Amino acid sequence: MTTLQLSSTLTCPHCGHRKTETMPTDACVWFYECEQCHAVLKPQTGDCCVFCSYGSVPCPPRQAGSASHCDRR
Repeated sequence: MTTLQLSSTLTCPHCGHRKTETMPTDACVWFYECEQCHAVLKPQTGDCCVFCSYGSVPCPPRQAGSASHCDRR
């Protein structure tokens, strides 16, 4: 069984600010506000959440190899 990493460092593509956050295991984070420049980050096309787009570690569902990743309704 693979151990999931629950911490990921998000890097703002606008100002380069970095912050380590704990990822939820039961939901995707679709929006994240940079605490430095206040830009609202959204997942890039093809990614299920901001951690998969801007994080140092992808979200827990992607780490676990879930086919559907997160539900983006």
